[in-house]
Amino acid sequence: MNDIDFAKKYYAAWNGRDLDAIMALYADDIEFSSPYIAALGFAPDGVIVGKGMLRAYFERALDRAPALTFTPEAVLVGARGHALLYRNHRGERVAEVHELDSSGLIVRADATYETV
Repeated sequence: MNDIDFAKKYYAAWNGRDLDAIMALYADDIEFSSPYIAALGFAPDGVIVGKGMLRAYFERALDRAPALTFTPEAVLVGARGHALLYRNHRGERVAEVHELDSSGLIVRADATYETV
Protein backbone atom coordinates (compact mmCIF):
# COMPACT_ATOMS: atom_id res chain seq x y z
CA MET A 1 0.00 0.00 0.00
CA ASN A 2 1.39 3.40 -0.87
CA ASP A 3 1.40 6.35 1.52
CA ILE A 4 -1.61 8.09 -0.06
CA ASP A 5 -3.70 4.90 0.18
CA PHE A 6 -2.54 4.43 3.78
CA ALA A 7 -3.59 8.00 4.62
CA LYS A 8 -7.05 7.44 3.12
CA LYS A 9 -7.46 4.27 5.18
CA TYR A 10 -6.21 6.08 8.32
CA TYR A 11 -8.63 8.99 7.94
CA ALA A 12 -11.57 6.71 7.08
CA ALA A 13 -10.94 4.66 10.24
CA TRP A 14 -10.61 7.68 12.53
CA ASN A 15 -13.40 9.74 11.02
CA GLY A 16 -15.61 6.65 11.09
CA ARG A 17 -14.72 6.15 14.78
CA ASP A 18 -13.98 2.49 13.95
CA LEU A 19 -11.61 1.39 16.71
CA ASP A 20 -10.97 -2.03 15.17
CA ALA A 21 -10.04 -0.44 11.82
CA ILE A 22 -7.81 2.06 13.64
CA MET A 23 -6.03 -0.68 15.57
CA ALA A 24 -5.51 -2.72 12.39
CA LEU A 25 -3.08 0.00 11.24
CA TYR A 26 -0.64 -0.70 14.10
CA ALA A 27 1.88 -3.47 14.79
CA ASP A 28 1.61 -5.39 18.08
CA ASP A 29 4.82 -3.81 19.43
CA ILE A 30 3.81 -0.23 18.53
CA GLU A 31 5.56 2.64 20.30
CA PHE A 32 3.30 5.70 20.25
CA SER A 33 4.07 9.12 21.71
CA SER A 34 1.84 12.13 22.25
CA PRO A 35 1.61 14.85 24.88
CA TYR A 36 -2.01 13.77 25.44
CA ILE A 37 -0.83 10.38 26.73
CA ALA A 38 0.58 12.07 29.83
CA ALA A 39 -2.37 14.47 30.07
CA LEU A 40 -4.81 11.53 30.19
CA GLY A 41 -2.71 9.75 32.82
CA PHE A 42 -1.44 6.83 30.73
CA ALA A 43 2.32 7.40 30.99
CA PRO A 44 4.17 10.38 32.48
CA ASP A 45 6.70 10.44 29.63
CA GLY A 46 3.96 10.53 26.97
CA VAL A 47 4.94 7.16 25.46
CA ILE A 48 2.84 4.00 25.16
CA VAL A 49 4.31 0.66 24.13
CA GLY A 50 2.10 -2.18 22.94
CA LYS A 51 -1.21 -2.49 21.19
CA GLY A 52 -3.20 -3.18 24.37
CA MET A 53 -2.27 0.13 25.99
CA LEU A 54 -2.69 1.96 22.70
CA ARG A 55 -6.23 0.61 22.33
CA ALA A 56 -7.11 1.77 25.87
CA TYR A 57 -5.71 5.22 25.10
CA PHE A 58 -7.61 5.50 21.81
CA GLU A 59 -10.83 4.28 23.49
CA ARG A 60 -10.52 7.05 26.06
CA ALA A 61 -9.74 9.64 23.38
CA LEU A 62 -12.80 8.64 21.36
CA ASP A 63 -15.02 8.66 24.47
CA ARG A 64 -13.79 12.09 25.57
CA ALA A 65 -14.13 13.66 22.12
CA PRO A 66 -17.39 12.63 20.45
CA ALA A 67 -16.80 15.19 17.68
CA LEU A 68 -13.26 13.94 16.95
CA THR A 69 -12.49 14.25 13.24
CA PHE A 70 -9.33 14.70 11.21
CA THR A 71 -9.20 16.97 8.15
CA PRO A 72 -6.23 16.04 5.93
CA GLU A 73 -3.80 18.75 4.82
CA ALA A 74 -0.76 16.86 3.50
CA VAL A 75 1.07 13.56 3.28
CA LEU A 76 4.86 13.90 3.60
CA VAL A 77 6.84 10.83 2.52
CA GLY A 78 10.09 9.75 4.14
CA ALA A 79 12.53 6.86 3.92
CA ARG A 80 10.90 4.80 6.71
CA GLY A 81 7.32 5.96 6.47
CA HIS A 82 5.43 9.22 6.27
CA ALA A 83 4.02 12.16 8.18
CA LEU A 84 0.34 12.99 8.04
CA LEU A 85 -0.47 16.66 8.49
CA TYR A 86 -4.08 17.33 9.47
CA ARG A 87 -6.41 19.46 11.59
CA ASN A 88 -8.37 17.90 14.39
CA HIS A 89 -11.89 18.74 15.59
CA ARG A 90 -10.52 21.62 17.70
CA GLY A 91 -8.78 23.17 14.70
CA GLU A 92 -5.32 22.23 15.98
CA ARG A 93 -2.80 21.41 13.29
CA VAL A 94 -1.27 18.00 13.95
CA ALA A 95 1.72 16.24 12.39
CA GLU A 96 1.75 12.53 13.02
CA VAL A 97 4.92 10.74 11.92
CA HIS A 98 4.58 7.01 11.22
CA GLU A 99 7.45 4.57 10.84
CA LEU A 100 6.20 1.45 9.05
CA ASP A 101 7.38 -2.14 9.12
CA SER A 102 7.77 -4.34 6.02
CA SER A 103 4.07 -5.30 6.29
CA GLY A 104 2.98 -1.65 6.17
CA LEU A 105 1.95 -1.49 9.83
CA ILE A 106 2.89 1.41 12.09
CA VAL A 107 5.67 0.38 14.49
CA ARG A 108 6.50 3.86 15.77
CA ALA A 109 4.33 6.97 15.81
CA ASP A 110 4.87 10.46 17.16
CA ALA A 111 1.91 12.85 17.33
CA THR A 112 2.90 16.50 17.55
CA TYR A 113 0.63 19.53 17.88
CA GLU A 114 1.03 23.11 16.71
CA THR A 115 1.12 25.59 19.56
CA VAL A 116 -0.27 29.06 19.07
